[in-house]
Amino acid sequence: MINNVNKRMPAVFIGHGTPMNALETNRYTDAWRLFAESIGKPAAVLCVSAHWYTRGIGVTAMERPKTIHDFGGFPKALFDVQYPAIGDPELAKRIQSLLQPLDVQLDHAWGLDHGSWSILVHMFPNADIPVSQLSIDATQPAQYHYEVGKKLNVLRDENVLVLGSGNVVHNLGLLQRAENVSFEWATTSNDQITSLLQQRKHAELVDYGTLKSARLSIPTPEHYLPMLYVLGTQQAEDNLSILTNGVELGSISMLSFVIG
Repeated sequence: MINNVNKRMPAVFIGHGTPMNALETNRYTDAWRLFAESIGKPAAVLCVSAHWYTRGIGVTAMERPKTIHDFGGFPKALFDVQYPAIGDPELAKRIQSLLQPLDVQLDHAWGLDHGSWSILVHMFPNADIPVSQLSIDATQPAQYHYEVGKKLNVLRDENVLVLGSGNVVHNLGLLQRAENVSFEWATTSNDQITSLLQQRKHAELVDYGTLKSARLSIPTPEHYLPMLYVLGTQQAEDNLSILTNGVELGSISMLSFVIG
């Protein structure tokens, strides 16, 4: 349910990293938890996850979204995780209205993928806040996703937390298992993106193909694009603060930031 209270929610982008973060306690998960504690209880969460990448746009509209274990090769304990948050059909219809004339389909088949629940288990461990997911239209250019983010900004005035989940540097093909290892190109790309965010250089971030080492850092766009939705909600009065940063496993950015 949307709760029209006199409170403006921040928006947040989370670099979610490995699904194992759902089971672990580390400096990233601690930061996610502390952020959630600092903002109070939102009326609902709208998550744009890298792991729901579709043709066209969908928004989950079911009463009870399932927990999706959309990965392989991890311990059974990770597959046992359930995040039983309720859905928010009313929020789904609100988003459908906000994004007109775009054709947004009310979805009753997806659920909550690990881009959402691996973060939410730390942020809202009681699963007592309604959650909806918005899919990323794979057929559209980066500017389109940024503009959708602009339209979602109004939800922040309705006590809805807009949450993007991905990784601004994400190359699984070059992932390293050794700890404390990062490629120079990954660190350079991550630092450049961090700097552009702090300078409010949105156009450069939307045109991500021109970024340093983009071919290696963003070989496919699905983990980068959720950041643009969050960035689109930034208004002139909104500050941007870095929540976490760093490169893990050689080629995965853990950059997270808060708008507002």
